[in-house]
Amino acid sequence: MQWEVVIGLEIHVQLATQTKIFSGTSTAYGAAPNTQASAVDLAMPGTLPVANEQAFRYATMFGLAIDADINRRSVFERKNYFYPDLPKGYQTTQLAQPIVGPGHVDIRLENGVEKRVRIHHAHLEEDAGKSLHEDYHGMTGIDLNRAGTPLIEIVTEPDMRSAEEAVAFARKLHGLVTSLGICDGDMSQGSMRFDVNVSVRPAGTDQLGTRTETKNLNSFRFMEAAIHHEVERQIDILEDGGEIVQETRLYNGDRNESRSMRTKEEANDYRYFPCPDLLPVEIDDAFIDSVRAVMPELPDTKEARFKADYGLSDYDAGLLSNNAATAEYFEATAKTGGDAKLAANWILGELSARLNAADLTIRQSPVPAERLGALVQRIADNTLSSSGAKKVFELLWNGDETAVDGIIEREGLKQVSDTGELEKLVDSVLADMGEQIAQYRAEEDPKKRKKLMGGFMGPLMKASKGQGNPKLLNEILQKKLEG
Repeated sequence: MQWEVVIGLEIHVQLATQTKIFSGTSTAYGAAPNTQASAVDLAMPGTLPVANEQAFRYATMFGLAIDADINRRSVFERKNYFYPDLPKGYQTTQLAQPIVGPGHVDIRLENGVEKRVRIHHAHLEEDAGKSLHEDYHGMTGIDLNRAGTPLIEIVTEPDMRSAEEAVAFARKLHGLVTSLGICDGDMSQGSMRFDVNVSVRPAGTDQLGTRTETKNLNSFRFMEAAIHHEVERQIDILEDGGEIVQETRLYNGDRNESRSMRTKEEANDYRYFPCPDLLPVEIDDAFIDSVRAVMPELPDTKEARFKADYGLSDYDAGLLSNNAATAEYFEATAKTGGDAKLAANWILGELSARLNAADLTIRQSPVPAERLGALVQRIADNTLSSSGAKKVFELLWNGDETAVDGIIEREGLKQVSDTGELEKLVDSVLADMGEQIAQYRAEEDPKKRKKLMGGFMGPLMKASKGQGNPKLLNEILQKKLEG
């Protein structure tokens, strides 16, 4: 039987406010456990929450970015459940009247196909604390620093049909919230967490299958693997005559295993009711206009500009524009280097490979944009060959603070582009390759002639100690051989 996969996502985005959603407590990351949890965050008797205006501004900014309805009236409810790191015994959230209504995000897959993923809504809520299971001698520690940190929870429609689509959407959303500046996007620290709802159904049917929810995925790689794992698990059960249980599951990316966490609750299981301590929040057109006035350039707009202004391909422009830090780095590199395409190639190629291998973000790059731009400039003006450029980059990556031109001079990497010198070099090398020359000239097959041509370039580059301009050497060589 052919099966169709149906995927919807729930994404928790930690907002980059300076203080928590209902108190003035700092949200700074890295403090000692339980040093940033106030009486308000813990709902101690006699305390009252006060809504953080900046959280509403960030939520509204997100709503505008996805072309969503911004609800003029939103209400906070209490979602009641009990968990060790939930100090109040309930979570203050939005259910019936969220701040952001229906919207959409457009994605592009690797094969170029574009697709629209609908957003059902996005609501504001507070984060819970964190359970710590390591280094506690078999016990669990509770850190409440994160309790009360503002989140928007983004809920999609079940519009995705593969792990590829889900990951493409997740990457697009990550680029969007970081470009807006409403989230730092550090998934390793829980700034974005993905809950994946997966079901399968016979191909060609419209009725949705029973879904499971895999919680708290904090990397694109784990999300993709978790979806593949869950799809395979569900199909195996169904094809063996079993039934899928609606439940919440946890995925272990290191072992590629999942386990049941609990049966899936419905909304009424949480006993939602309006929060008695918080009035409904009403915003007007003036508030929305003030948010719209400070909206930064969005990734889709930036992509179009990169293609128009820098002549980049759809692929390069899409990759560079979807991350605010990468886009900023690219523009600074292109400005210094003067060759946007070459700058894009180095950022998406050598630099990205090094950053990924070292598990660094582009903001942590040992090579600043201006330094890479200086390297690009010397490649573009033929001062450096490709091999010479890689040697310079290696030194820059390892912390050499010498100017690029100084490194080129010190290491003797300047490429020879003087045609007179190169002609003498070619004549000298060809003088000892009479047999190869005769073979080349006797060959009539263009493909074989091209292959034989390559046999001359090795000795030429060796004779020039790798400093001869390959393009010029090739042109001179061809003239000599054809002459």
